[in-house]
Amino acid sequence: MFTRRRLLTGAAAVALAAGLGLPLTAGDAFAQAGAEGRPVDAAKVMLPEASPLPVKTLGNADAPVTIVEYASMTCSHCAAFHTGTFPELKKKYIDTGKVRFIFREFPFEPVATAAFMLARCMPDDKYYPMISTLFETQKAWAFGNDPAAGLLQVARQAGMSQQDFEKCLTDQALAEKVQASALYANKELGVNATPSFIINGKLYSGALSIADMDKILTPLLAGK
Repeated sequence: MFTRRRLLTGAAAVALAAGLGLPLTAGDAFAQAGAEGRPVDAAKVMLPEASPLPVKTLGNADAPVTIVEYASMTCSHCAAFHTGTFPELKKKYIDTGKVRFIFREFPFEPVATAAFMLARCMPDDKYYPMISTLFETQKAWAFGNDPAAGLLQVARQAGMSQQDFEKCLTDQALAEKVQASALYANKELGVNATPSFIINGKLYSGALSIADMDKILTPLLAGK
């Protein structure tokens, strides 16, 4: 049986917050809806080293606005955004070609790393559905005494065998690449909370509502 002990001592065992010294906070509150975001170096956001794994995008590649989200799979504020705000954001802005959306891994503990690894082990067209499923079922697997068993159940429901599950979570190279995304974002872009969003070169933190997104995106899309 693939036990919690094996999960936490295997490929996903490097705790980013403690082991790598990241000053991270899960889900800082968004101070004021529509407030000015902090400028970041837009060129650094899109460098190859910003995403050691293949970039996962939704929407029109030529959209006038790009949103890059940094999230952790065990962050309850991230789950709230993805189950509450994201469906409306997708319908209103991504599916209409106004926004290109990029999701990037920002795990701040080993169980989150393992969950991201599972999503990365899915076929390309199943990545975002797996991310959605993990957020929707977060309470069932993320905070109990046996997250490995919970993750295995989610993986099986997604069509992954136990053998593939174990193979995925013992892929040290994959674990390191997932974690490298957070290291880069923290060091080079100043991301230190989840969820965080870089929207056309400005950094916003917190589980933004669709009203918050409207206030940020409307000026950027004026005349588009």
